[in-house]
This record gives sequence, structure tokens and C-alpha cells, in this order.
Amino acid sequence: MAITKSKVLVVGGTGYMGRRIVKASLAQGHPTYVLQRPAPEIGLDIEKLQMLFSFKKQGVQLVEGSFSVSDFQSLVDAVKLVDVVICTMSGTHIRSHNIMLQLKLVEAIKEAGNVKRFLPSEFGMDVARMGNALEPGRVPFDDKMKVRKAIEDAKKSPSHMDKVLMYGDGNRKVILMDEDDIATYAIKTIDDPRTLNKTLHLRPPECIVTQRQLVEIWESLVGKKLEKVTLSKEDFLASMKDMDYANQVGAGHFHDMIMKGCLMTNFEIGEDGEEASRLYPEVKYTSMHEFLKIYV
Repeated sequence: MAITKSKVLVVGGTGYMGRRIVKASLAQGHPTYVLQRPAPEIGLDIEKLQMLFSFKKQGVQLVEGSFSVSDFQSLVDAVKLVDVVICTMSGTHIRSHNIMLQLKLVEAIKEAGNVKRFLPSEFGMDVARMGNALEPGRVPFDDKMKVRKAIEDAKKSPSHMDKVLMYGDGNRKVILMDEDDIATYAIKTIDDPRTLNKTLHLRPPECIVTQRQLVEIWESLVGKKLEKVTLSKEDFLASMKDMDYANQVGAGHFHDMIMKGCLMTNFEIGEDGEEASRLYPEVKYTSMHEFLKIYV
């Protein structure tokens, strides 16, 4: 008789140890989930987002959950989906931040009441045997023992959003593409004399959309209408004042693309350029409809 594999939720799946736990879980046939922070908490960490996309393509289910007090229920809901929770958050800064997150995770597991096993972030020395460790190296072990104590004291999907923030009127056209398709088109050009000393413009028709069209596609996929909340250009620019330089750069690009529509779509391609999807019709690129299916 076939043995049913436990469903596993990895918290910290994009980290140094976490990505290895995810790989091993998939390799051994476990239905594998990775906790994904809500968009405002992830920020502009492109490397982390790309890793999450990669997980999704490998069969991982991304589960949105927040450690914030206001949305603690989303963390509980994520835990309810699985049998086993594995925390792989780094111990480097555990005293200042991650210790609190792990304790919140223990609370969520206790409230969910369905988890049969929890593996805390103890991938290293046995913290119970480190009471005589040299200071200050002992500090993180003492902190991890707080998590152990919380576990001992305990008995032992992402839900779809209901609102969407519309930037301006949401009607500016933008080009959004899967990075794998960008790479495919780039390699296509390297031995093609038609592209020598020319600019290749990526404008596949099914990747040119407005934000409003994106929302409509999403609504059709999840089967419900979303409440639209509008953010004006003035409010968006005002919010940038409190950002650090790196985030201001990213927000500025986002503003030019989403709110002004001034990048890539407002000019005709001249004799010094070529359009990729017309030049290489054999490439089956990913439409935005297909891309958004990843998140359903």
C-alpha cells in the first residue's frame, strides 16, 4: 500500500538552508509549500522573487502569510494547509528579529491545531547542550532555547486578495515579460545578421497590457471581482520621500512605466531596430494570462 507523504511548509525557503530543504522535500516526493510574505513585506528583492518563481515551476505551492499582528490569521491559514512545518530562518540575527518571528510561528501552529511535527531553525549545534558556550556566542543558543520552550509549552492557501491598488487610472500600456523569454530572444540574435548593429525591441502582443487589463485577467482566473483602490500620482510621489535611495530608484522606474507609460510603448520602431516576436515567430512566449496562472 502506498504511503501518503506529509505535506511540508518551509518558512524561510529562499534562504541558504531553506532552498536546500525545499529541494530535498520535492526530491523525496512531499507536497511542498513555501511561505511567501505579502508584497509590501517582500519589497524589491528581485533575487528572492525569482527564486519563488523557480520554486513554483518545480511544483512548489506558494502560500502567502504575514507575521504582522494585523494579519496574523493569514499565517494560521497557511499552517492549516500542511502536516509539517520547517523553519529555516537564519540564526545570524535571531536575537533581534527572527526569534520573535519563530515565536509567532509557534503561536500560529498552536492555534491551527493540525501540525504533527515542527522543525525549528536549529540546523547546527544542539542548543540544549550549549549552556557553557563562550560569550557572546552563547547568546543565540539561549534565544533558540526560548523557541524550544515555546514548543514544549504548546500542545501540540494563500487566500486571494480582495483589494487591488490601482496606480492612477490604470490605463497606461506596459510590456511585461517572463525573464526566460527575454533570455530566449537574446540568444536568438547572436548569429542573426538581421539584428547586427540594431536594437531588438521586445513587444509580444500578449505581453502589452494595462494594469486594468491585468486586474481583469486576474479576476477571470480567481472567479471574483476585486475592490479597486486608486493611488494618485501625487500620493505616489509623496510616498517616495520616506524611501531609501535604492527603493526610490525602483519606485521611480515603476512610476515611469505604470503611471506615465513612457517606457518602451510610446514610439515607433525605426530602421535601426527590430521587433522580437515578428522576427522570431517560432518562439512560444509566455502571455500575461499564462504568467498569472502561476499564482492561482
